[in-house]
Amino acid sequence: MARSLPRIVRGRKPRYLLSGAAISLLGYGLLAVLAAQQVLAGLDYGVRTWVALVRHEFLNLPMRVLTGLGDSIGLIPMIALGVALLWRVSRRWAIALPFLMLGAGVLQYVTKWAADRPRPDDAPWGFPSGHVLSLAVFFGLGVWLVATASRRRRRWRIAAAVVSAGTVMAVGFSRLYLDRHWVSDLAGGLMAGMAYLLLAIWVVEVVIVDRRGPTAPPPNTSG
Repeated sequence: MARSLPRIVRGRKPRYLLSGAAISLLGYGLLAVLAAQQVLAGLDYGVRTWVALVRHEFLNLPMRVLTGLGDSIGLIPMIALGVALLWRVSRRWAIALPFLMLGAGVLQYVTKWAADRPRPDDAPWGFPSGHVLSLAVFFGLGVWLVATASRRRRRWRIAAAVVSAGTVMAVGFSRLYLDRHWVSDLAGGLMAGMAYLLLAIWVVEVVIVDRRGPTAPPPNTSG
């Protein structure tokens, strides 16, 4: 293990992934402490008041439909579609995706239980937002795979980032609109999801690949 450790932390990719995971984890920890101490109450109530001003009857149904993307009714079909699309491109990630999302569900439960913070409507377990956490993991992985595909053009990478970020933000707003979360819950879900995703990418693309070792060269058949 001591011999393999330098190889799994050495190089640009491991450093970026581990640094990003550490920064996101620290951000989540800071948000959790501030939320628990009610330091962010002014921001939370201010955003809640602003969202209340834009509520209208014709938006109620679209917001309920939109928020469903972060529920199992929306996530399960997206995971199935993701596996199907990845099967020919990267079977490693096609197999890993369901386990990645299952782990995100476990992470939601653990973090919500640990924080035990009520929602704006006084329902339990508001921090962090599970919807934002799950979608940050799912769409974040999509952005990573598109961005690191050598044959993808720049416009595809930009499009993937815009669509993914827009979807996460839209679902996050739906949670505010439906009064199911504080804005600090959304930030906590984003930080926790990014920390988990970056660590998972490091495990799959660095640790597992390193353990397999380099591909053996073909035998020399000349002479």
